[in-house]
Amino acid sequence: MSTSQFGALGLYLADPRVEASVLGLLESVEAELRASVASADPFVTEAARHLVEAGGKRFRPLLVALGAQFGDPTSAQVVPAAVVMELTHLATLYHDDVMDEAAVRRGAPSANSRWTNSVAILVGDYLFARAADIAADLGTEAVRLQARTFARLVHGQIAETVGPRPGDDPVAHYLDVISGKTGSLIATSARFGGMFGGAVPEHIEALAGYGETIGVAFQLSDDLLDIASESVESGKTPGTDLREGVPTLPVLYALGSDDADAASVRLRELLATGPLTDDDLHAEALGLLRESPALKRARETVRSYAEEAREQLGPLPQGPPRRALESLCDYIADRTS
Repeated sequence: MSTSQFGALGLYLADPRVEASVLGLLESVEAELRASVASADPFVTEAARHLVEAGGKRFRPLLVALGAQFGDPTSAQVVPAAVVMELTHLATLYHDDVMDEAAVRRGAPSANSRWTNSVAILVGDYLFARAADIAADLGTEAVRLQARTFARLVHGQIAETVGPRPGDDPVAHYLDVISGKTGSLIATSARFGGMFGGAVPEHIEALAGYGETIGVAFQLSDDLLDIASESVESGKTPGTDLREGVPTLPVLYALGSDDADAASVRLRELLATGPLTDDDLHAEALGLLRESPALKRARETVRSYAEEAREQLGPLPQGPPRRALESLCDYIADRTS
């Protein structure tokens, strides 16, 4: 990761020493990631490195590196802790691509399209195993936290797959899914940074709370960008979720609305049909959603999560590391406004 990538994430590192520390940690993580997935079998190594080499934001290692700034970021356990988090994340991506039948991931052919679904699933399992092996060197508590985080990830994926049960609030269900699938791993990343940097318990808990909330906020803001952005800022062609019938927060708000104006009624009619594969209907729904009260309400929800994340930082000492974490809150609040 470079300083330009920090800017792409909305991260502001005002202190050169903190910036150098974070960059150095992330460079070490990058090298360790490649080494950690190496296998005696060249094919396994190639398949396991496929997504490592495709790049990505490395947001979870970044949270580990930032969390460690509240203790001793030179601790020898910080880099392995970040590797555990990123390997766990990468493993879920291999499995997600199989479930979603994705053809592309991070601009490269997905593992399942390049090889097969079976290979992608098994490589994901291999990465989970490597993460657990590295976590074991960090101690019993690291293994326990990684396992519990993995359990939350799986629960979130199951909840998303099954969908809300009769009588469930679809919005509450969706937010729970995001907390499990996204927030949990980012929370543990921030916790690991504090833990293995030697921060005091109060600061570790604050970091974990911040990580979960900022993780949910980031995912929700991506949902909004998929609708509101005229570019590919979200990493996808705008309206992809609509075309695929993915019920993101603005869509759920629109479907749950009782607004009686013609635009809201028409939007509910379109969204109720499921995936909008017809180009004309897709364009109509996207245009209506962009002008809808539902999108405004979703923006307010994102902003509320960003502000909640900022409040979670209250116990942490003032200084460049805290200001860096606060800058992420500002970025999320602003990127979808």
